[in-house]
Amino acid sequence: MMSRILPCLMIATGPALAVEVFRVEGLARGETLSIRERPDAAAQALGQVPQGTRIRGFGCNSDTPSGLTWCRVKSSMIVGWARRRYLAPE
Repeated sequence: MMSRILPCLMIATGPALAVEVFRVEGLARGETLSIRERPDAAAQALGQVPQGTRIRGFGCNSDTPSGLTWCRVKSSMIVGWARRRYLAPE
């Protein structure tokens, strides 16, 4: 029985993702960073993050429709995509 459960658990969890910590930087004064549903500037904004905020990243990808680099991020309860350009490594 245990031999059947273990492979299922491995498939369900998938490979471990490295978590990076970023700080939101490079925005114009008073601007916020949009966290988007998909890695696309036209995608729905799920939330906004002010400059200086620390957020967690779960990998970046430049294989996007625009060719720009986007990172999968989490800030508070918001999980989505943000432009890499505005994320400085901590």
